Amino acid sequence: MPARPSKAVRSAVDHFMKGLIKRNPGEPEFHQAVQEVVESLMPVVLDNERYQQEEILERMTEPDRVIMFRVTWEDDEGRFRANRAWRVQFNNAIGPYKGGLRFHPSVTLSVLKFLGFEQVFKNSLTGLPMGGAKGGSNFNPKGKSDHEVMRFCHSLMIELHRHIGEDTDVPAGDIGVGAREIGYLFGQYKRLENRVTGILTGKGLSFGGSHVRTEATGYGCVYFCRQMLEEHGEDLKGKKVAVSGSGNVALYAAQKLQEFGARVVTLSDSSGFIHGPKGLTKKHWAFVRDLKEKRRGRISEAADKFKEIEYHDGKRPWNVPCDIAMPCATQNEISAKDAKALLKNKVMAVCEGANMPTELDGVHAFLDAGILYAPGKAANAGGVAVSGLEQSQNALRLSWSADEVDEKLQTIMKNIHAQCVEHGKDGDTINYVKGANIGGFVRVAEAMSAYGAV
Repeated sequence: MPARPSKAVRSAVDHFMKGLIKRNPGEPEFHQAVQEVVESLMPVVLDNERYQQEEILERMTEPDRVIMFRVTWEDDEGRFRANRAWRVQFNNAIGPYKGGLRFHPSVTLSVLKFLGFEQVFKNSLTGLPMGGAKGGSNFNPKGKSDHEVMRFCHSLMIELHRHIGEDTDVPAGDIGVGAREIGYLFGQYKRLENRVTGILTGKGLSFGGSHVRTEATGYGCVYFCRQMLEEHGEDLKGKKVAVSGSGNVALYAAQKLQEFGARVVTLSDSSGFIHGPKGLTKKHWAFVRDLKEKRRGRISEAADKFKEIEYHDGKRPWNVPCDIAMPCATQNEISAKDAKALLKNKVMAVCEGANMPTELDGVHAFLDAGILYAPGKAANAGGVAVSGLEQSQNALRLSWSADEVDEKLQTIMKNIHAQCVEHGKDGDTINYVKGANIGGFVRVAEAMSAYGAV
Protein backbone atom coordinates (compact mmCIF):
# COMPACT_ATOMS: atom_id res chain seq x y z
CA MET A 1 0.00 0.00 0.00
CA PRO A 2 1.45 3.43 -0.94
CA ALA A 3 2.35 5.89 1.79
CA ARG A 4 -0.37 8.41 2.61
CA PRO A 5 0.41 12.03 1.64
CA SER A 6 1.43 14.35 4.45
CA LYS A 7 -0.91 16.96 5.87
CA ALA A 8 1.08 19.69 4.10
CA VAL A 9 0.70 17.94 0.75
CA ARG A 10 -3.04 17.35 1.25
CA SER A 11 -3.51 21.00 2.22
CA ALA A 12 -1.58 22.21 -0.82
CA VAL A 13 -3.60 19.94 -3.15
CA ASP A 14 -6.90 21.16 -1.67
CA HIS A 15 -5.84 24.80 -2.01
CA PHE A 16 -4.71 24.29 -5.61
CA MET A 17 -7.90 22.49 -6.60
CA LYS A 18 -10.15 25.14 -5.05
CA GLY A 19 -8.47 27.76 -7.20
CA LEU A 20 -8.65 25.64 -10.34
CA ILE A 21 -12.34 24.83 -9.86
CA LYS A 22 -13.11 28.51 -9.26
CA ARG A 23 -11.37 29.43 -12.52
CA ASN A 24 -12.96 26.55 -14.46
CA PRO A 25 -16.53 26.13 -13.16
CA GLY A 26 -18.76 23.37 -14.49
CA GLU A 27 -15.93 21.24 -15.91
CA PRO A 28 -15.97 18.02 -13.84
CA GLU A 29 -13.91 15.89 -16.23
CA PHE A 30 -11.15 18.50 -16.31
CA HIS A 31 -11.22 18.83 -12.51
CA GLN A 32 -10.89 15.05 -12.16
CA ALA A 33 -7.95 14.80 -14.54
CA VAL A 34 -6.07 17.61 -12.79
CA GLN A 35 -6.79 16.25 -9.31
CA GLU A 36 -5.32 12.84 -10.18
CA VAL A 37 -2.16 14.47 -11.53
CA VAL A 38 -1.73 17.08 -8.81
CA GLU A 39 -1.94 14.45 -6.06
CA SER A 40 1.23 12.91 -7.52
CA LEU A 41 3.03 16.11 -8.43
CA MET A 42 2.48 18.28 -5.37
CA PRO A 43 5.33 16.69 -3.32
CA VAL A 44 7.68 17.31 -6.27
CA VAL A 45 6.57 20.93 -6.58
CA LEU A 46 6.85 21.57 -2.82
CA ASP A 47 10.41 20.23 -2.91
CA ASN A 48 11.40 22.49 -5.82
CA GLU A 49 11.48 26.21 -5.05
CA ARG A 50 12.00 27.08 -8.73
CA TYR A 51 8.80 25.29 -9.76
CA GLN A 52 6.93 27.23 -7.08
CA GLN A 53 8.42 30.62 -8.00
CA GLU A 54 7.67 30.09 -11.68
CA GLU A 55 4.17 28.67 -10.96
CA ILE A 56 4.85 25.76 -13.32
CA LEU A 57 1.87 23.73 -12.12
CA GLU A 58 -0.52 26.68 -12.40
CA ARG A 59 0.72 27.37 -15.94
CA MET A 60 0.51 23.73 -16.98
CA THR A 61 -3.16 23.53 -15.99
CA GLU A 62 -4.06 26.56 -18.12
CA PRO A 63 -4.38 25.91 -21.89
CA ASP A 64 -2.28 28.05 -24.20
CA ARG A 65 -5.49 28.79 -26.08
CA VAL A 66 -8.98 27.45 -26.72
CA ILE A 67 -10.52 27.92 -30.17
CA MET A 68 -14.32 27.51 -30.40
CA PHE A 69 -16.31 27.82 -33.61
CA ARG A 70 -19.56 26.93 -35.35
CA VAL A 71 -19.69 24.27 -38.05
CA THR A 72 -22.58 24.68 -40.49
CA TRP A 73 -23.31 21.84 -42.91
CA GLU A 74 -26.09 20.59 -45.16
CA ASP A 75 -27.83 17.25 -44.61
CA ASP A 76 -29.15 14.98 -47.36
CA GLU A 77 -32.60 16.59 -47.16
CA GLY A 78 -31.13 19.98 -47.97
CA ARG A 79 -31.52 21.38 -44.42
CA PHE A 80 -28.78 23.44 -42.86
CA ARG A 81 -27.46 22.03 -39.58
CA ALA A 82 -25.10 23.58 -37.03
CA ASN A 83 -22.71 22.05 -34.50
CA ARG A 84 -20.12 23.43 -32.13
CA ALA A 85 -16.43 22.56 -32.44
CA TRP A 86 -13.29 23.27 -30.41
CA ARG A 87 -9.53 22.93 -30.56
CA VAL A 88 -7.82 23.06 -27.17
CA GLN A 89 -4.11 23.76 -27.71
CA PHE A 90 -2.88 22.97 -24.22
CA ASN A 91 0.91 23.07 -24.15
CA ASN A 92 3.63 23.18 -26.82
CA ALA A 93 6.69 23.44 -24.58
CA ILE A 94 8.38 20.36 -26.08
CA GLY A 95 6.94 20.34 -29.61
CA PRO A 96 3.99 21.15 -31.88
CA TYR A 97 0.56 20.49 -30.42
CA LYS A 98 -0.54 16.87 -30.98
CA GLY A 99 -3.83 15.20 -30.12
CA GLY A 100 -6.97 13.73 -31.61
CA LEU A 101 -10.28 15.04 -32.87
CA ARG A 102 -13.41 13.49 -31.33
CA PHE A 103 -16.88 13.57 -32.93
CA HIS A 104 -19.51 12.54 -30.38
CA PRO A 105 -22.61 14.08 -28.75
CA SER A 106 -20.87 13.93 -25.35
CA VAL A 107 -18.06 16.28 -26.46
CA THR A 108 -17.85 19.40 -24.30
CA LEU A 109 -15.12 21.87 -23.47
CA SER A 110 -14.57 20.06 -20.16
CA VAL A 111 -14.01 16.73 -21.91
CA LEU A 112 -11.60 18.24 -24.42
CA LYS A 113 -9.65 20.10 -21.72
CA PHE A 114 -9.22 16.89 -19.72
CA LEU A 115 -8.09 15.04 -22.83
CA GLY A 116 -5.70 17.82 -23.87
CA PHE A 117 -4.23 18.02 -20.37
CA GLU A 118 -3.66 14.26 -20.26
CA GLN A 119 -2.14 14.44 -23.74
CA VAL A 120 0.61 16.77 -22.52
CA PHE A 121 1.90 14.10 -20.11
CA LYS A 122 1.32 11.18 -22.47
CA ASN A 123 3.19 12.82 -25.33
CA SER A 124 6.05 13.77 -23.02
CA LEU A 125 6.40 10.16 -21.87
CA THR A 126 6.90 8.94 -25.46
CA GLY A 127 10.15 10.92 -25.66
CA LEU A 128 9.05 12.39 -29.00
CA PRO A 129 8.90 16.16 -29.60
CA MET A 130 5.14 16.60 -29.26
CA GLY A 131 3.03 19.01 -27.22
CA GLY A 132 -0.51 18.28 -26.06
CA ALA A 133 -3.85 19.25 -27.61
CA LYS A 134 -7.33 17.88 -28.24
CA GLY A 135 -10.29 18.89 -30.33
CA GLY A 136 -13.60 17.81 -31.70
CA SER A 137 -17.28 18.50 -32.06
CA ASN A 138 -20.64 17.46 -30.63
CA PHE A 139 -21.49 16.18 -34.12
CA ASN A 140 -22.64 12.55 -34.12
CA PRO A 141 -21.45 10.62 -37.21
CA LYS A 142 -23.63 7.59 -36.33
CA GLY A 143 -26.58 7.29 -38.67
CA LYS A 144 -25.17 9.90 -41.04
CA SER A 145 -24.50 9.14 -44.70
CA ASP A 146 -20.99 9.33 -46.12
CA HIS A 147 -21.97 12.53 -47.94
CA GLU A 148 -23.25 14.15 -44.74
CA VAL A 149 -20.04 13.26 -42.89
CA MET A 150 -18.01 14.60 -45.82
CA ARG A 151 -19.88 17.91 -45.85
CA PHE A 152 -19.45 18.27 -42.09
CA CYS A 153 -15.70 17.52 -42.25
CA HIS A 154 -15.17 19.93 -45.14
CA SER A 155 -17.01 22.68 -43.29
CA LEU A 156 -15.07 22.08 -40.07
CA MET A 157 -11.73 22.26 -41.88
CA ILE A 158 -12.59 25.65 -43.40
CA GLU A 159 -12.11 27.12 -39.92
CA LEU A 160 -9.68 24.60 -38.38
CA HIS A 161 -7.06 24.94 -41.15
CA ARG A 162 -6.22 28.47 -39.92
CA HIS A 163 -5.03 27.12 -36.56
CA ILE A 164 -3.03 24.00 -37.50
CA GLY A 165 0.16 23.13 -39.37
CA GLU A 166 2.90 20.49 -39.39
CA ASP A 167 5.05 22.66 -37.10
CA THR A 168 2.11 24.16 -35.16
CA ASP A 169 -0.61 21.60 -34.41
CA VAL A 170 -1.11 18.13 -35.91
CA PRO A 171 -4.54 16.61 -35.14
CA ALA A 172 -5.37 12.91 -35.39
CA GLY A 173 -8.42 10.68 -35.08
CA ASP A 174 -10.29 9.69 -31.91
CA ILE A 175 -13.79 8.46 -31.09
CA GLY A 176 -16.01 9.06 -34.13
CA VAL A 177 -13.06 10.08 -36.31
CA GLY A 178 -11.64 7.18 -38.28
CA ALA A 179 -10.12 6.66 -41.70
CA ARG A 180 -13.19 8.05 -43.50
CA GLU A 181 -13.23 11.29 -41.53
CA ILE A 182 -9.44 11.78 -41.68
CA GLY A 183 -9.58 11.37 -45.47
CA TYR A 184 -12.29 14.04 -45.84
CA LEU A 185 -10.47 16.41 -43.47
CA PHE A 186 -7.10 15.95 -45.17
CA GLY A 187 -8.59 16.39 -48.65
CA GLN A 188 -10.16 19.69 -47.66
CA TYR A 189 -6.95 20.93 -46.01
CA LYS A 190 -4.99 20.08 -49.18
CA ARG A 191 -7.55 21.97 -51.26
CA LEU A 192 -7.48 25.05 -49.03
CA GLU A 193 -3.70 25.23 -48.56
CA ASN A 194 -2.65 23.97 -52.01
CA ARG A 195 0.06 21.74 -50.56
CA VAL A 196 0.50 18.16 -49.40
CA THR A 197 2.02 17.91 -45.94
CA GLY A 198 1.78 15.78 -42.81
CA ILE A 199 -0.90 17.94 -41.22
CA LEU A 200 -3.02 15.03 -39.92
CA THR A 201 -2.07 11.59 -38.67
CA GLY A 202 -4.10 8.43 -39.05
CA LYS A 203 -4.11 8.96 -42.82
CA GLY A 204 -4.57 6.15 -45.32
CA LEU A 205 -1.43 4.37 -46.48
CA SER A 206 -1.99 5.70 -50.01
CA PHE A 207 -1.54 9.32 -48.92
CA GLY A 208 1.07 9.39 -46.19
CA GLY A 209 -0.27 7.17 -43.42
CA SER A 210 1.78 4.79 -41.31
CA HIS A 211 1.62 1.05 -40.94
CA VAL A 212 0.37 -0.10 -37.49
CA ARG A 213 -1.41 3.23 -36.78
CA THR A 214 -4.83 1.56 -36.55
CA GLU A 215 -3.52 -1.10 -34.17
CA ALA A 216 -1.08 1.09 -32.25
CA THR A 217 -3.06 2.05 -29.12
CA GLY A 218 -4.28 -1.49 -28.51
CA TYR A 219 -0.92 -3.08 -29.24
CA GLY A 220 0.88 -0.50 -27.11
CA CYS A 221 -1.41 -1.13 -24.15
CA VAL A 222 -0.62 -4.85 -24.30
CA TYR A 223 3.11 -4.20 -24.67
CA PHE A 224 3.00 -2.00 -21.56
CA CYS A 225 0.97 -4.61 -19.65
CA ARG A 226 3.49 -7.28 -20.59
CA GLN A 227 6.35 -5.09 -19.33
CA MET A 228 4.50 -4.44 -16.08
CA LEU A 229 3.86 -8.13 -15.50
CA GLU A 230 7.45 -9.10 -16.34
CA GLU A 231 8.72 -6.51 -13.87
CA HIS A 232 6.81 -8.45 -11.22
CA GLY A 233 7.71 -11.98 -12.33
CA GLU A 234 4.50 -12.68 -14.27
CA ASP A 235 3.47 -13.00 -17.92
CA LEU A 236 0.33 -12.82 -20.04
CA LYS A 237 0.12 -16.49 -21.00
CA GLY A 238 -3.06 -18.09 -19.66
CA LYS A 239 -4.30 -14.90 -17.96
CA LYS A 240 -8.03 -14.13 -18.21
CA VAL A 241 -8.49 -10.58 -19.50
CA ALA A 242 -11.71 -8.57 -19.44
CA VAL A 243 -11.55 -6.00 -22.25
CA SER A 244 -14.16 -3.27 -22.67
CA GLY A 245 -15.00 -1.60 -25.95
CA SER A 246 -15.01 -2.89 -29.53
CA GLY A 247 -13.37 -0.05 -31.41
CA ASN A 248 -9.80 -0.04 -32.68
CA VAL A 249 -8.22 0.08 -29.21
CA ALA A 250 -10.20 -2.85 -27.81
CA LEU A 251 -10.07 -4.96 -30.97
CA TYR A 252 -6.32 -4.74 -31.45
CA ALA A 253 -5.59 -5.08 -27.75
CA ALA A 254 -7.64 -8.30 -27.86
CA GLN A 255 -5.80 -9.48 -30.97
CA LYS A 256 -2.37 -8.94 -29.40
CA LEU A 257 -3.49 -10.52 -26.11
CA GLN A 258 -4.55 -13.64 -28.00
CA GLU A 259 -1.20 -13.66 -29.80
CA PHE A 260 0.59 -13.63 -26.42
CA GLY A 261 -1.49 -16.54 -25.10
CA ALA A 262 -3.90 -14.60 -22.87
CA ARG A 263 -7.59 -15.54 -22.70
CA VAL A 264 -9.80 -12.58 -23.68
CA VAL A 265 -13.22 -13.16 -22.10
CA THR A 266 -15.17 -9.94 -22.85
CA LEU A 267 -15.74 -7.14 -25.38
CA SER A 268 -18.42 -4.47 -25.21
CA ASP A 269 -20.14 -1.48 -26.76
CA SER A 270 -22.55 1.16 -25.45
CA SER A 271 -25.43 -1.34 -25.46
CA GLY A 272 -23.83 -4.08 -23.31
CA PHE A 273 -21.07 -6.69 -23.32
CA ILE A 274 -20.36 -10.19 -24.59
CA HIS A 275 -18.77 -12.87 -22.43
CA GLY A 276 -16.99 -15.97 -23.65
CA PRO A 277 -16.32 -17.97 -20.47
CA LYS A 278 -13.79 -20.19 -22.26
CA GLY A 279 -12.20 -17.23 -24.04
CA LEU A 280 -13.04 -15.47 -27.30
CA THR A 281 -11.41 -17.19 -30.27
CA LYS A 282 -9.81 -15.70 -33.38
CA LYS A 283 -13.03 -16.57 -35.21
CA HIS A 284 -15.05 -14.56 -32.68
CA TRP A 285 -12.59 -11.68 -32.96
CA ALA A 286 -12.79 -11.59 -36.76
CA PHE A 287 -16.60 -11.53 -36.61
CA VAL A 288 -16.62 -8.58 -34.19
CA ARG A 289 -14.01 -6.70 -36.24
CA ASP A 290 -16.09 -7.04 -39.41
CA LEU A 291 -19.25 -6.22 -37.47
CA LYS A 292 -17.78 -2.96 -36.18
CA GLU A 293 -15.49 -1.87 -39.02
CA LYS A 294 -17.70 -2.76 -41.99
CA ARG A 295 -21.32 -2.97 -40.85
CA ARG A 296 -21.25 -0.71 -37.75
CA GLY A 297 -23.47 -3.27 -35.99
CA ARG A 298 -24.11 -3.94 -32.29
CA ILE A 299 -22.01 -6.28 -30.15
CA SER A 300 -25.12 -8.35 -29.30
CA GLU A 301 -25.00 -9.83 -32.81
CA ALA A 302 -21.98 -11.90 -31.75
CA ALA A 303 -24.13 -13.74 -29.21
CA ASP A 304 -26.76 -14.34 -31.90
CA LYS A 305 -24.08 -15.83 -34.16
CA PHE A 306 -22.22 -18.01 -31.62
CA LYS A 307 -24.04 -20.08 -28.99
CA GLU A 308 -20.94 -20.20 -26.76
CA ILE A 309 -21.04 -16.41 -26.30
CA GLU A 310 -23.29 -14.74 -23.71
CA TYR A 311 -24.66 -11.21 -24.07
CA HIS A 312 -25.40 -8.94 -21.10
CA ASP A 313 -27.62 -6.04 -22.08
CA GLY A 314 -26.96 -2.59 -20.62
CA LYS A 315 -24.05 -3.76 -18.44
CA ARG A 316 -20.29 -3.36 -18.24
CA PRO A 317 -17.93 -6.33 -17.95
CA TRP A 318 -16.35 -5.50 -14.58
CA ASN A 319 -18.22 -8.14 -12.58
CA VAL A 320 -16.73 -10.92 -14.72
CA PRO A 321 -13.90 -12.71 -12.84
CA CYS A 322 -10.58 -11.92 -14.51
CA ASP A 323 -6.86 -11.66 -13.82
CA ILE A 324 -6.45 -8.45 -15.82
CA ALA A 325 -8.91 -5.67 -16.63
CA MET A 326 -8.25 -3.61 -19.76
CA PRO A 327 -10.75 -0.74 -20.10
CA CYS A 328 -10.58 0.41 -23.73
CA ALA A 329 -13.89 2.24 -24.24
CA THR A 330 -14.25 5.72 -22.74
CA GLN A 331 -13.71 7.93 -19.69
CA ASN A 332 -15.11 6.96 -16.29
CA GLU A 333 -16.32 3.53 -17.37
CA ILE A 334 -14.98 1.97 -14.14
CA SER A 335 -16.82 3.39 -11.13
CA ALA A 336 -15.73 2.97 -7.52
CA LYS A 337 -18.30 0.14 -7.29
CA ASP A 338 -16.85 -1.53 -10.39
CA ALA A 339 -13.34 -1.20 -8.95
CA LYS A 340 -14.45 -2.94 -5.76
CA ALA A 341 -16.06 -5.72 -7.81
CA LEU A 342 -12.81 -6.28 -9.71
CA LEU A 343 -10.82 -6.34 -6.47
CA LYS A 344 -13.31 -8.76 -4.90
CA ASN A 345 -12.77 -11.08 -7.86
CA LYS A 346 -8.97 -10.95 -7.25
CA VAL A 347 -7.93 -8.88 -10.28
CA MET A 348 -4.15 -8.62 -10.28
CA ALA A 349 -3.69 -5.82 -12.83
CA VAL A 350 -5.63 -3.01 -14.49
CA CYS A 351 -4.11 -1.57 -17.67
CA GLU A 352 -5.98 1.37 -19.20
CA GLY A 353 -6.39 1.48 -22.97
CA ALA A 354 -8.82 4.41 -22.83
CA ASN A 355 -8.29 7.95 -21.54
CA MET A 356 -9.14 8.27 -17.82
CA PRO A 357 -11.51 5.27 -17.81
CA THR A 358 -11.45 4.95 -13.99
CA GLU A 359 -13.20 7.35 -11.64
CA LEU A 360 -10.93 8.95 -9.03
CA ASP A 361 -12.36 6.87 -6.16
CA GLY A 362 -11.69 3.77 -8.26
CA VAL A 363 -8.09 4.86 -8.83
CA HIS A 364 -7.65 5.28 -5.06
CA ALA A 365 -9.17 1.82 -4.48
CA PHE A 366 -6.70 0.20 -6.89
CA LEU A 367 -3.74 2.04 -5.37
CA ASP A 368 -4.80 1.21 -1.81
CA ALA A 369 -5.18 -2.46 -2.75
CA GLY A 370 -1.61 -2.50 -4.10
CA ILE A 371 -2.50 -4.15 -7.43
CA LEU A 372 -0.65 -3.35 -10.64
CA TYR A 373 -2.45 -0.31 -12.02
CA ALA A 374 -1.28 1.40 -15.24
CA PRO A 375 -2.96 4.75 -16.00
CA GLY A 376 -3.97 5.60 -19.56
CA LYS A 377 -1.40 8.36 -19.99
CA ALA A 378 1.26 5.63 -19.89
CA ALA A 379 -0.49 2.49 -21.08
CA ASN A 380 -2.39 3.95 -24.04
CA ALA A 381 0.43 6.14 -25.36
CA GLY A 382 1.05 3.74 -28.25
CA GLY A 383 -1.44 5.52 -30.50
CA VAL A 384 0.16 8.93 -30.26
CA ALA A 385 3.62 7.33 -30.40
CA VAL A 386 2.89 5.91 -33.85
CA SER A 387 1.26 9.21 -34.81
CA GLY A 388 4.60 10.81 -33.98
CA LEU A 389 6.33 8.19 -36.11
CA GLU A 390 3.90 9.01 -38.93
CA GLN A 391 4.94 12.66 -38.66
CA SER A 392 8.58 11.62 -38.94
CA GLN A 393 7.89 9.53 -42.04
CA ASN A 394 5.98 12.43 -43.64
CA ALA A 395 8.82 14.87 -42.91
CA LEU A 396 11.34 12.47 -44.44
CA ARG A 397 9.08 11.63 -47.39
CA LEU A 398 9.42 7.89 -46.81
CA SER A 399 7.47 4.97 -45.36
CA TRP A 400 8.68 2.36 -42.88
CA SER A 401 7.49 -1.24 -42.99
CA ALA A 402 4.97 -2.60 -40.47
CA ASP A 403 7.73 -4.55 -38.72
CA GLU A 404 9.91 -1.44 -38.43
CA VAL A 405 7.08 0.62 -36.95
CA ASP A 406 6.05 -2.15 -34.56
CA GLU A 407 9.63 -2.52 -33.34
CA LYS A 408 9.85 1.23 -32.67
CA LEU A 409 6.48 1.09 -30.86
CA GLN A 410 7.67 -1.71 -28.59
CA THR A 411 10.82 0.27 -27.76
CA ILE A 412 8.79 3.38 -26.91
CA MET A 413 6.40 1.45 -24.64
CA LYS A 414 9.39 -0.20 -22.94
CA ASN A 415 10.93 3.24 -22.33
CA ILE A 416 7.65 4.60 -20.95
CA HIS A 417 7.51 1.69 -18.53
CA ALA A 418 11.10 2.39 -17.47
CA GLN A 419 10.19 6.00 -16.68
CA CYS A 420 7.23 4.86 -14.59
CA VAL A 421 9.50 2.52 -12.64
CA GLU A 422 12.16 5.22 -12.17
CA HIS A 423 9.76 7.85 -10.84
CA GLY A 424 7.20 5.56 -9.21
CA LYS A 425 9.34 3.11 -7.22
CA ASP A 426 8.34 3.26 -3.57
CA GLY A 427 10.25 0.65 -1.55
CA ASP A 428 9.34 -2.75 -2.95
CA THR A 429 6.33 -1.43 -4.88
CA ILE A 430 5.84 0.68 -8.01
CA ASN A 431 3.16 3.35 -8.11
CA TYR A 432 2.59 3.62 -11.86
CA VAL A 433 0.28 6.63 -11.47
CA LYS A 434 2.97 8.56 -9.64
CA GLY A 435 5.64 7.35 -12.05
CA ALA A 436 3.70 8.36 -15.17
CA ASN A 437 2.70 11.75 -13.80
CA ILE A 438 6.18 12.72 -12.60
CA GLY A 439 7.90 11.25 -15.65
CA GLY A 440 5.66 13.24 -18.00
CA PHE A 441 5.83 16.40 -15.89
CA VAL A 442 9.58 16.87 -15.47
CA ARG A 443 10.41 17.13 -19.18
CA VAL A 444 7.67 19.70 -19.83
CA ALA A 445 8.39 21.65 -16.64
CA GLU A 446 12.09 21.98 -17.45
CA ALA A 447 11.32 23.25 -20.96
CA MET A 448 8.82 25.79 -19.62
CA SER A 449 11.33 26.95 -17.04
CA ALA A 450 14.01 27.39 -19.71
CA TYR A 451 11.72 29.67 -21.75
CA GLY A 452 11.08 32.07 -18.88
CA ALA A 453 7.75 33.86 -18.42
CA VAL A 454 6.03 32.78 -21.66
